[in-house]
Amino acid sequence: MQRKAMVIGATGLVGQHLVKQLSEIYDTLIVIARRPPRYINASMRFYQVNDFDNLAEIFASVGADSKTDAFSCLGTTKKQAGSDEAFRKIDHDYNVNFAKLCQDKGVENFFLLSSMNADINSRFLYNRVKAETENSIMALGFAKLVIFRPSLLLGKHKGRPFESLGQKAFQLISPLVSESLSLHPISAKRVASAMAMSAHDIYHRSKYRSEHVIKTTDIIENKQMLAMTRVKY
Repeated sequence: MQRKAMVIGATGLVGQHLVKQLSEIYDTLIVIARRPPRYINASMRFYQVNDFDNLAEIFASVGADSKTDAFSCLGTTKKQAGSDEAFRKIDHDYNVNFAKLCQDKGVENFFLLSSMNADINSRFLYNRVKAETENSIMALGFAKLVIFRPSLLLGKHKGRPFESLGQKAFQLISPLVSESLSLHPISAKRVASAMAMSAHDIYHRSKYRSEHVIKTTDIIENKQMLAMTRVKY
């Protein structure tokens, strides 16, 4: 059986690592982005989208089906987006629209990058929108939805000075901080590994499942991702 994966947010901090890892376990990797990812190989199909408002037009030619796993690493910050409305449009609307289009194609497994602080009752817009996005995609009823909630992401953040300062501060105290702590920062590469590992595990377990599929949602918290990927990077 030919295995396919489809990714949006492929040029972001986690996405750029994810496409490389997925290309090693899928026969075909569909990447939808404004610009090509850094890593490209022969199994990759790149679809350029200049405006995610027009994503449906791209989907008309994307060969996704029930054997395709969908991944979203799409996200931004209010500063990068320019306003509350623009931030919500990217983090919520584009992600939910992508999920709906995937569902229309028959996609059964969806993997969403969210945030550790996702909370519908938070006083912070970022946290509320992350929770709203999770809830909206849960409501679509994928056969399998896996949500990943990392803590502070370690890696080069373009246009995110506060997170860069946080990383520098953490590097000074990292030898004293145990990975058993739920707030422990995690590298983008490890988050990508957790996403790829989860998809690969679901694929192998699906070989032995009955025809009747029980719809489930799994939330992979930061501490679990650290445990899943406990190797030196």
